[in-house]
Amino acid sequence: MFGLALLDALVIVGYLAGITALGIWSGRRVRGTSEFFMPRKFGKGMMMMHAFGTGTASDQAVVVSAGTFKLGLSGIWFQWLWMFNTPFYWLIAPIFRRLRANTTADVYRLRFGPSVSVLFALVGIIGLAVKIGLMLKGAGALIDSGTNGAVSPAVAMPVVAILFVIYGATGGLSAAILTDYVQGLLTVVFSFILLPSVLHAVGGLSGVRETINDPQMLSLVAPDKIDTLFIVTFALLSLIGIVAQPFIMGVCAAGRTEMDGRFGFVVGNLIKRVCSAAWAVTGIAALAYFIQEGMAIDDSTPDRVYGQMAQTFLSPGWLGLFVAALLAGVMSSCDSFMISASGLFTENLYRPLRAGRSEKHYLWVGRFAALVIVAAGVWVAFKMPNVVSGLKAWLKIAPMLGIAFWMGLFWRRFNAAGAWASTLAGFLGWWLMSFTDWTEPLQILSYLSMSIVAGAVASLVTKRSAQKDLERFHGLIRTPVELGEQLGAPCLLPEGRLPGVRPMAFAGTDFEFPRPSKTSVIGFLLSSLAVAGMIGGFVWLMA
Repeated sequence: MFGLALLDALVIVGYLAGITALGIWSGRRVRGTSEFFMPRKFGKGMMMMHAFGTGTASDQAVVVSAGTFKLGLSGIWFQWLWMFNTPFYWLIAPIFRRLRANTTADVYRLRFGPSVSVLFALVGIIGLAVKIGLMLKGAGALIDSGTNGAVSPAVAMPVVAILFVIYGATGGLSAAILTDYVQGLLTVVFSFILLPSVLHAVGGLSGVRETINDPQMLSLVAPDKIDTLFIVTFALLSLIGIVAQPFIMGVCAAGRTEMDGRFGFVVGNLIKRVCSAAWAVTGIAALAYFIQEGMAIDDSTPDRVYGQMAQTFLSPGWLGLFVAALLAGVMSSCDSFMISASGLFTENLYRPLRAGRSEKHYLWVGRFAALVIVAAGVWVAFKMPNVVSGLKAWLKIAPMLGIAFWMGLFWRRFNAAGAWASTLAGFLGWWLMSFTDWTEPLQILSYLSMSIVAGAVASLVTKRSAQKDLERFHGLIRTPVELGEQLGAPCLLPEGRLPGVRPMAFAGTDFEFPRPSKTSVIGFLLSSLAVAGMIGGFVWLMA
């Protein structure tokens, strides 16, 4: 098949057939949109692999390995930028679960009204289409290089897209989460399968150090490339934007309880950081291999190096497993993105315009929307110049609406006008900064500042949000989720349930800062220790 060894072809076909069948089987009981978009029935293990599978894909291995091959170990920050946000995931997850929403746009509708909900839905759909394209682009590059051109990206990208559309559009988020468990395990295999062979070929880590012999290439901080300001700024950007990534609602809220979401979000992402370390070491070891073998390096080499190492070191059968695991990584993310984008269209754009239709009708609208959104993602993949540029563009979309979420969460005076002003000012600032010769960190800090100031000013000079909407929004967040609670419409407490009461700092003001619970404090501290230990361990290993 496509010039691959028969054993490789059988492994790949077996994976694709099996995962598609599993996804279709899991969707046999889906009857309504709530089951399709937000099932709320999974435990810690499934939520952990869902968070890991949704947030981890083969395009990220391309980005990290390419970054470390070109820039040195500091290239790991193309994924470790999110590392410092991990403790905050422990705090974010219960907020999303308590909001009891089907989509994140439901939350924006409650807090800011229908116009901001529509704005979020439109920006979210565009952002997810770009992200799907980014992942398909990375997968295509890896398959092309990993099979030595036997399978071209022009073939690989549409085929992968068709397969996850088939099972994702059948079973919705339930199918995505179930298949994520299997695909997540394969993604771990994908992350480590090359490392022993490449390291052995160059004489281990000591061989890497002796061959490269450049302290800057072996440092986590490169002063003239990825410095401390770069790391801090992009980490801030990602923290602001994470709440406005539409798929985060499913990652946090598809579990049975708040703790299921907390555990899954934090631990799943910690597993991802370990895989990112494996990609980085593979990339730097590949550079040592190229140097030792006297191989030519051109501008296209970094994006192809991960796949090229697979082609060089993996024997038949193992290469097929590598490609299958590669496909698992991209499919486990794209299916969740597809369902999130489809939910935004169906629940927040279509349903308000076509109210009163049957659940079956909205379910089929969601399935058709999923197909169109993925088709747009495939188009983006063919138009995108390279994976790294696509990642940087995607990183800068969500924070424009993330500022509205954070300000609306902590400041009651922030309103719909502020949300519109902060979003538009952010995009305008991003565009204006592109005409300067400022460094990326300075550009980011500038347009984020513009966004915050514009939102604050607009809120202060316009009418307050309705008090009943504010009370409902904050009442939801203050009310813990009970196991098995029955929900009606999005963003409503179960019938007969009264809003919870929590002690607040700055009581009696427009600021909303609840005092953290013991569970929140302990989890935040443990997560912080895990992050510190992971960074320290990696530095020790590479030194």
